[in-house]
Amino acid sequence: MRVLNFGSLNVDHVYRVAHIVRPGETLGSGTYARFPGGKGANQSVALARAGAAVWHAGRVGPESAWLRERLAADGVRTDFVRVGEESGGHAIIQVEEGSGQNSIVLFGGANRSIPPAQVDEALAAFAPGDVLLLQNEINATAELIRRGHAAGLRVCLNPAPMDDSVLGFPLELLDLLVVNEHEGAALAGPDDPVRMLDSLAARYPRTRLCLTLGAQGAVFRDVSGATFRQAARRVAAVDTTAAGDTFIGYFLAAELAGKTVPEALAAACAAAALSVTRPGAMDSIPWARELA
Repeated sequence: MRVLNFGSLNVDHVYRVAHIVRPGETLGSGTYARFPGGKGANQSVALARAGAAVWHAGRVGPESAWLRERLAADGVRTDFVRVGEESGGHAIIQVEEGSGQNSIVLFGGANRSIPPAQVDEALAAFAPGDVLLLQNEINATAELIRRGHAAGLRVCLNPAPMDDSVLGFPLELLDLLVVNEHEGAALAGPDDPVRMLDSLAARYPRTRLCLTLGAQGAVFRDVSGATFRQAARRVAAVDTTAAGDTFIGYFLAAELAGKTVPEALAAACAAAALSVTRPGAMDSIPWARELA
């Protein structure tokens, strides 16, 4: 089985600051660095580094075409990445010294200009039983959910960054919904993890659910109602930017390799914990051999 990840490709501009900038405040940054990123690209790299066969589909600008080569160097197939005339997507990321917490301003650019023909081309190359992975940083997400489901693909959505558009997505067609506690609360209301999963399961009874809880680990709810919990490893966080993307890539890769849900959760949490001990987004994602 293969994974088609139709998602964003961004250039991340990262600034380390004493604290996240407050409204009206001007704050100096101790360091600046440029990294490849975008939730879609990060998740593709996590899948590839975890050992999965993954094809990325998306769109970049002329100034960010180098992202294709960056993905390919990590083992991601880039047959469906196109270069448009518009500016590429990018993010301005503040990383708080000490805690590693971040604040992100995102510009969609080419990620929000994907034409229907590109969707057609990518979906035509995959078969029933393959996985279609999506996030919320491109313009065609709702259509991809519908068409992927109709084509027999197992559709997984990570609705990040969360906004009102997600409320109109056909989430009932998903095989797997992965949310953090903020995204889950926006969709389900309750902020208690158990009640949140109960609410999501009632709304989407045919969808498997995974709730990531940062330093508290993750909880998975199957369509049968079976619930699995995985504690997070305690580490000194440096940068949490790609922790969620790392988790998703490793979880899916483990399932595709035939691992059980508890085994997949354990691998995903271990990889996410290692990623937060390193700076950057894509560059922080570990290789499977590092976990071994």
